[in-house]
Amino acid sequence: MRKIIITKANGQRAEFDPRKVITTCISAGADHTLAKRIANQVQHKIRHGMTTKEIYKIVLRLLTDNATPAIKHRYRLKESIMKLGPAGFSFESFVGQILRHYGYKVVSIGTKVQGRCVIHEIDLTVESSDEKRWLVECKYHNFPGRYTGLKESLYTHARFLDLADKFDNEMLVCNTKVSPEAVTYATCIGQKLLSWRFPPQMGLEKMIEEKKLYPITILSPSKKELEILAKNNLMIAKDLLDIDIYEFAQKTRIPIKRLVAMQRLTNQIIT
Repeated sequence: MRKIIITKANGQRAEFDPRKVITTCISAGADHTLAKRIANQVQHKIRHGMTTKEIYKIVLRLLTDNATPAIKHRYRLKESIMKLGPAGFSFESFVGQILRHYGYKVVSIGTKVQGRCVIHEIDLTVESSDEKRWLVECKYHNFPGRYTGLKESLYTHARFLDLADKFDNEMLVCNTKVSPEAVTYATCIGQKLLSWRFPPQMGLEKMIEEKKLYPITILSPSKKELEILAKNNLMIAKDLLDIDIYEFAQKTRIPIKRLVAMQRLTNQIIT
């Protein structure tokens, strides 16, 4: 099989690995046979120097043609998270929703806290089941390829030290990958990291997939619909299943037919 060098989102060049296509397709719900077939098709379509963004579009198009709509939408998870900010949803609120489903109690979002030396604006404060209070720093990027690095890890720890009398633990959460230096430092000081594919066995994407906490943006709503959903604090797609669509349609003027279609797609995605 020919060796193809591609350009990653961060500008680095690497050899194309079809196994990564297979893994992401399976994570989205495709069976191994379909995932392998798509990886083979991608390998025959790509060329030297092609970007991961271009390859992503090829895979998405092949999934659109060969898989169910639910698989195609689940494959767009990372892209959907990156659309939260522009949609009017805060990444901090989304992280709070995720942590809440994993046993944490959300105490506050975006509050100012006086430290020993200065006042800090804390993205998220949560309590774990053992009643320990956590300082949570959230780093949101709306472009792939941007690592959260050592600087962010150092910054989070510095804030934690200044607020040591008010917090028991610290956590740094981001929607992209973390650098090896950040992992090394965080491990050394006992800082919890949560990011895309880290920790390896339960990264941000795994936590979302395990409890079906897909963001509302995964349904590809229109800009106007996103504005309405944001105003009504509907951030998690499956929360749409709990609303009274007739009442919601009357309140928001989103057609009932459209709401039914979004609920149907949500059921397909979380099944």
